[in-house]
Amino acid sequence: MNAAVKVDMSDTPAERTHVPVMVAEVCALLAARSPRTIVDATVGTGGHAEALLNATAALLIGLDRDPAAIAVARDRLAHFGARVSLHHADFAAIDAVLDRTGDDRVDAILADLGMSSLALDDPSRGFSFRFDGPLDMRMDPEQALTAADLINGESEAELARILYEYGEERASRRIARAIVNAREHSRISTTGELRQIAERVLGWRRRGRVHPATRTFQALRIAVNHELESLATLLDRAPMRLAAGGRMAVLAYHSLEDRAVKNRMRELSETAEFTLPVRKAIRPGGVEIAQNPRARSARLRCVERTAS
Repeated sequence: MNAAVKVDMSDTPAERTHVPVMVAEVCALLAARSPRTIVDATVGTGGHAEALLNATAALLIGLDRDPAAIAVARDRLAHFGARVSLHHADFAAIDAVLDRTGDDRVDAILADLGMSSLALDDPSRGFSFRFDGPLDMRMDPEQALTAADLINGESEAELARILYEYGEERASRRIARAIVNAREHSRISTTGELRQIAERVLGWRRRGRVHPATRTFQALRIAVNHELESLATLLDRAPMRLAAGGRMAVLAYHSLEDRAVKNRMRELSETAEFTLPVRKAIRPGGVEIAQNPRARSARLRCVERTAS
């Protein structure tokens, strides 16, 4: 690693637990109308789900791509018994899951688009440059494509496109060129190797505290997991599964996600069937950001179906 670069390795995965973001605000939007059925489309380790179940008498249907997260959520929510139904599925499959459970319409839908600390802080999953591990980045370990496959298999032009479009990385071409040059000598297999490439290209010349590898890792994760395509499907289909008076809330953490959510909800609100309970995104307060720094970029938006 570049001698001038210091990566904080002080926390280990065991020392970090996932803290759900803006729980009070999510419950205020989704639990106030006594929903009968709630879909947590990104149940993760069950933080938001637990809060919503405690705040209501609703049944909850939870989806997640990560079987490890589902296992944690199942243990966490076990005391709610038959009120909880968990499914290993991408949220793009919300129609198929609801068809299988027999729920034509639901009263509330939540999608928290942030990464779970369970996966982010596990070196073996390869999501973070903070830990050295295999260059994996699969949210669903059952899928074939990994970040190493992309890094070592795509053309320089395609890598540059991925970094620019999904990471909004201005130095996308230089980083893509450096990746191609590095893999000519040996396969790039670890997060540490990729981090060092970004550090060599960008150094620490950037303003603020954003690590040089941040946008590269974000872009690859989005590409590996087809996140924007899945989000587009969710935003297209999920609102149509809401009952009259039902609400869908989405937590987004970067501009690509938030832009898609904002545009889709605005588009829906221009029809007679939907309205926006809150016109602007809700942001976390200073106290929450101090307690949970990963909440700092969160934006919470909501749309309500007025007729079905």
